[in-house]
Amino acid sequence: MATIDGARLLSDLHRLRDFGRFRTGVHRPTLSEQDIASRRWLAGRLEEAGLEAKIDGIASVFGFTKNPGRRLLIGSHLESQNEAGWLDGCMGVMFGLEVARALPHLPIDVVAFVDEEGHYGNFLGSRSFIGEVTDAEIDAARNRTTGESMREGLARAGLADVPRITLDDPARYRGFLEAHIEQGDDLEAKGLGIGVVTSIVAIWNFRIRFEGVQNHAGTTRMAIRRDARVAMTRLANRIDDTFPEVIAERSVWTIGRMSLDPNAPSIVPGGAEMNVQFRDADPAVLDRLEAHLRSLVAEADKAGLCRVTIETASKTIPKVMDPAFQDALAEAAEAHAKGLWQRMPSGAGHDAQVIALRLKAGMLFVPSIGGISHHWTEDTKEEDIARGCAVLADAAEKLLG
Repeated sequence: MATIDGARLLSDLHRLRDFGRFRTGVHRPTLSEQDIASRRWLAGRLEEAGLEAKIDGIASVFGFTKNPGRRLLIGSHLESQNEAGWLDGCMGVMFGLEVARALPHLPIDVVAFVDEEGHYGNFLGSRSFIGEVTDAEIDAARNRTTGESMREGLARAGLADVPRITLDDPARYRGFLEAHIEQGDDLEAKGLGIGVVTSIVAIWNFRIRFEGVQNHAGTTRMAIRRDARVAMTRLANRIDDTFPEVIAERSVWTIGRMSLDPNAPSIVPGGAEMNVQFRDADPAVLDRLEAHLRSLVAEADKAGLCRVTIETASKTIPKVMDPAFQDALAEAAEAHAKGLWQRMPSGAGHDAQVIALRLKAGMLFVPSIGGISHHWTEDTKEEDIARGCAVLADAAEKLLG
């Protein structure tokens, strides 16, 4: 069994939190000054561990082994959501570094993909690695908060003329491992220490628009109003009231954004828009949810208060983790957390689902305190962090054996 240095791992994680520290979490958006500094710091730590460190032309950081043989790639991402947690993504990167240090004789590469959190685009680093990002997509990418182009950000980082690293020979790797905080409360609620991920759910987003009649808030009688806000909230309530009838056990849905046009206190809104998102790992369930949503939209449109239309904004596909990788993680979990682990799907998207399009992939979860993530209070017990890394190391050793 591999022996990790828990104190060294935690020291590195706490040092990484210094780059963009925000309260007890971090604010480290992609290609921010803090993010660039953290990538350079990581490259130095990779070199100290005996790996060949490279930051490529899209700002992903790689640590390449000097050992012969088919390699195992381990990692996640470094950037954070705005004013968010200190472990989301970066824990998996530091697990990769620690596993490489604990198993210096084995061919292990480490990676910190860029922009999994989507500040400029959609899984840009991992998608670039597997060859699915074009130069045109990078040219068009803009920061969702600042509006800065990704090319400008890369130039600030000194990466304007650096080539991107891509997976030119998938046969070079046995596969990819990613460790992550759960970002939910299932493990904690059940008193478990490890989750072996079976699949990563699909995320389907829909944009629903409401077209009514804009008018004066003081002089327009209630009986003749065609208020887009009313139509929107009525449909939102119908979704919340009826979705429980068609979901599966782990289905979730969210109406995370609503907007009014013109959004003024003395004007009856003539337009409105909301985004509806749902997630599940079963394609049949996803199809059922979409059919139900479209039926509700048709019902709302037929009611006649407003014109109601729906369009698909985006869809990902569910991705099953490799069975052999699952089994290696499960065996290691039983050794370190006997009876205190489970197989489970991931309700969040991860770089593993992208890499799994080209390589075998597996994922490991550790508990999140209170199920909190994407917020600066995100945290995990230190003993759970250390145990998770030990499980990942043993699984890596088995997969490379």
